Amino acid sequence: MNLYLDIPSPAAKEAGMGASAFGLLNHGLTNLHRVYWNLPTPALYEEAVFRGEGRLAHAGPFLVSTAKHTARAAADKFVVMEQTNRDGIWWGQYNRPFNPDNFSALHARLQGYLQGRDLFVQDCYAGSDPEYRMPVRIITEKAWHSLFARTMFINLKTLDEMRRHIPDFTVICAPSFQANPNVDNTRTDTFIILNFAERLAIIGGSAYGGEIKKTIFTVMNYLLPTEGVLPMHCSANVGPDGDVALFFGLSGTGKTTLSADPGRQLIGDDEHGWSDNGIFNFEGGCYAKVIRLSEDAEPQIYACTRRFGTILENVVYDPMTRYLDLNDDIITENTRAAYPLEYIDNALPAKMAGHPRNVIFLTCDASGVMPPISKLSPDQAIYHFISGYTSKIAGTEIGLGTEPEITFSTCFGGPFMVHTPYTYAEMLKARIIRYGANCWLVNTGWTGGPFGVGKRISIRYTRALLNAALSGTLLEMEYQKDPVFGFEVPKACPEVPSEILDPANTWGSREEYYRKYDALAARFIDNFKLMSSGCPKHIQEFGPKRLTSFTAVR
Repeated sequence: MNLYLDIPSPAAKEAGMGASAFGLLNHGLTNLHRVYWNLPTPALYEEAVFRGEGRLAHAGPFLVSTAKHTARAAADKFVVMEQTNRDGIWWGQYNRPFNPDNFSALHARLQGYLQGRDLFVQDCYAGSDPEYRMPVRIITEKAWHSLFARTMFINLKTLDEMRRHIPDFTVICAPSFQANPNVDNTRTDTFIILNFAERLAIIGGSAYGGEIKKTIFTVMNYLLPTEGVLPMHCSANVGPDGDVALFFGLSGTGKTTLSADPGRQLIGDDEHGWSDNGIFNFEGGCYAKVIRLSEDAEPQIYACTRRFGTILENVVYDPMTRYLDLNDDIITENTRAAYPLEYIDNALPAKMAGHPRNVIFLTCDASGVMPPISKLSPDQAIYHFISGYTSKIAGTEIGLGTEPEITFSTCFGGPFMVHTPYTYAEMLKARIIRYGANCWLVNTGWTGGPFGVGKRISIRYTRALLNAALSGTLLEMEYQKDPVFGFEVPKACPEVPSEILDPANTWGSREEYYRKYDALAARFIDNFKLMSSGCPKHIQEFGPKRLTSFTAVR
């Protein structure tokens, strides 16, 4: 929007209809041009098109480019260090301390930058359980970011709710505003800074929608444990008989794909809480990777890329026909679709269900040595939860190349964890034991060799293994003990070739396989030393043991 031309936009007349009595003056935002409050999806489409923020694609999704940032700028995220949180946060790689005075100065410059400009506000909730939901406010300079917030979080239903809404946490997102690293003590001109004392986060220099989503998730990870609720980076679904399953995993491990099972109802695809009431979704939408999405393998998610109300980030399209090319990664591997949860046919409207019967850890093993499925004891589950082993898939964070990068992301979501890993692990173990959940480690990565040699495990086999685990069929099979990790590996599973279950059989050389497996064990052991702050010493005994021979035979 040109600051010097007061041209009425499509929703100018409705801009204030959904305004809260708790206005933007409470956030120090003054002398604004026009504020668009809680606009519905069609109005935000019109505003975004009017402002040249994106294009409509064939069948109605909204296409946007996030410019230089096509993934999370994880290294540019900071947390303001105050006296009240100095001892309560897991400071380090994921929670970089930021000076309160620097925050105040940067925030003041941001407030000044926004004067005279149009802003968009979405008042919504994080958390579908009314007992634990958090009122949030997302203030953005772009209409499509307001559409993103409306899509991803839980919407208010009435004008009366909108007028009475008072946020417990606020996010201000202004991608056109940049920091000065020499003045602001940021790493670059991009910043994502959370201030828990002021219940405020500010984002600048990045238009990537995931920054808004993950900022609120980080807030929930900080606040909910104090209320006895375990926040989790996982998807969740529920079967016809009420059996809930959780799927932990980083982007690219299949969390969204595997939980969107036509035979089960989807609770949510990414962020959940586990309270004494059961499982509840933090969000109202899904945020799925869509690069090389297959209509045959993932029909429901594929269908969402052809719907009005879906936001497509950095997806390639034909400018004449507006047809999508989901296979083109020229912009990024991390192409994304944000869509309402109800776009999935079997989504659970309440976004809440009971306690899990199965807990599944998804790992994308680029080494090609992990079994496709293993059964874990509660203590083994805690070891693997704290370790969070997987491979980062190209594009999900800035700086990743084309090959998967072996990594350990504690709690399968390290960048969003604010307390020490064992804080979350202890809560998880207590719930696993209390509710008798079965725990599984599922490898959705490579078999027959590492990346570049072997091939990705067939999703058909992964689904068959999960179906057997969730139905209880897999519990009845004969198991053998893994020689490195000690977990139990089934010898057979319906609809899965038995040789697939023992990955050593898929390699050309068993000796080469065990050398690679032993090398991975060493990585686990070294990593756990870094993650074990506050963790009882006996937990490390449930991790891998180094091999003395590389010709081991099960």
